[in-house]
Amino acid sequence: MQHAIIRGEVCFRAGDGVTIPIPPGPVDIEVTDEDATLGWTDANGSAMSTAITRDEYDRYVSEGKIRVA
Repeated sequence: MQHAIIRGEVCFRAGDGVTIPIPPGPVDIEVTDEDATLGWTDANGSAMSTAITRDEYDRYVSEGKIRVA
């Protein structure tokens, strides 16, 4: 598991719905060849998580929107 900081607009899609932003701040990340799972705590203290494709993850990292510690 890696620790990172969200520092830009990083979004995920819940099912077939609209994209939802991940709030700026710390996240835990597990990266595989196919995807990356991001976990964070929302404003209410609830644990949240989502998976994004590896291509999306790599793009967010290269753009500086996800900064791996």
